[in-house]
Amino acid sequence: MSKEKAGEVTTKQRLMEAAEELFANEGFESVSVREITSRAGANVAAVNYHFGSRTGLVNAVIERYIEPMNQERLRQLTALERRGEASVEEIVETFMRPFAKLVSRSELSERLFAKLMGRTFGGGVALLPESVVVSFGELARRYRKAFGKVLPGLSDADCYWRLHFMVGAMVHTLAHGDMLQKVTGGRCGNPGIDEVLGRCIRFVAAGIREGVDAEPAGKRAGKTVKKVAAKPQEEFDF
Repeated sequence: MSKEKAGEVTTKQRLMEAAEELFANEGFESVSVREITSRAGANVAAVNYHFGSRTGLVNAVIERYIEPMNQERLRQLTALERRGEASVEEIVETFMRPFAKLVSRSELSERLFAKLMGRTFGGGVALLPESVVVSFGELARRYRKAFGKVLPGLSDADCYWRLHFMVGAMVHTLAHGDMLQKVTGGRCGNPGIDEVLGRCIRFVAAGIREGVDAEPAGKRAGKTVKKVAAKPQEEFDF
């Protein structure tokens, strides 16, 4: 690779990393191109050169994390389905745990990464690139099918609403964990993302199951329920 080409890659990476940190802290709408380029040590024209526009940079940041996470969700869900039996908790876990896996691959801190993902999901459909909207459509269909097998009494409408609530619970948990720390004076503990998601999985699974005929015998007491329930209370975020 030539020095010029290597420099281009380095500049693009710096722009991405600067944008991710600023977006996480201040929100997608509040950050200007000049702020991003100043943080990255690049000129303003570099954003258009590498991403076409500010919107192109926003899309690149979102796609960089959401697409691999959605693919991992589908991979885990497929593996669970091939096993033949699943609990509600285990299905919810395939949706939430890939987030923790992605955290470990990010150059951002755990809390900053959580805030970035919370802002991404909380920004609504208008913020998301079309490719991400399409992948979420596929996720919705796959998870509707998975929950339908475990809870045959769950209607299409109820399932889609409960999937919507599941995403909402995760978004709020990720984006506003610092608020919980403040209002409780730290009495909620200060665990990592993995423990936070474990607590959220139990909460969401109970909501998805509520009012619906119980799963076939043996499925509710899946390994995920035992694993999460066995954790000491003080490890959880809520």
